[in-house]
Amino acid sequence: MIDQSTLQFLKGLHKNNNREWFLANKVKYEAAKNNFLQFVETTLSVIQKFDNNLNDLTPKQCVFRINRDVRFSKNKDPYKNNFGASFSKGAKKIVAAGYYFHLEPGNSFIGGGLWMPEAADLQKLRQEIDYSYKEFSSIINNKKFANTFGTLSDEAKLSRPPKGYEIDNPAIEYLKLKSFTAIIPLQDTEILDKGIVKKTTEIFKTLSPLVHFLNRAID
Repeated sequence: MIDQSTLQFLKGLHKNNNREWFLANKVKYEAAKNNFLQFVETTLSVIQKFDNNLNDLTPKQCVFRINRDVRFSKNKDPYKNNFGASFSKGAKKIVAAGYYFHLEPGNSFIGGGLWMPEAADLQKLRQEIDYSYKEFSSIINNKKFANTFGTLSDEAKLSRPPKGYEIDNPAIEYLKLKSFTAIIPLQDTEILDKGIVKKTTEIFKTLSPLVHFLNRAID
């Protein structure tokens, strides 16, 4: 489903991240972009069977632009070295938990959840986890979830309890989180396997109870 030539294009871009090389390889880029879009289209059609919040989503709404915004970055490379797709309700128009696929040679991964929400949404999430910890715990400790992801990412986790919560709160380790995401890495061989859509959508389905919990909290 994902062609070897798509990975080859991204490898070439990583080595030659400049406008001249990109323009000279525009045909290869268009072929790689279309191949990734086909993968996203097929993947989305399966996700919509178990998450009807995405029924109005179109494949093009899911795919990120390859151009980088370099205005406030020290890294002035004009292009991303990856293709990325986010499957969440409202596409990029609203903040919502969802599913994410990252295609980058040697650094691909599947994941989802909600990354670094704004303060108001973070407060809502912590409150919902505190109030509904039994439900939240049953989601992340579910055997299939644990076997797939291990646990949630602890990126940017606080070292101390957030304001308003005590250290002996049973949910305290999750209340310290500033992101609520779960990811697993993918090898290039897995990316190129003909079963990549099935693998991706099965992982997303395992993730869906967490996505629904997070969206309920911030809606």
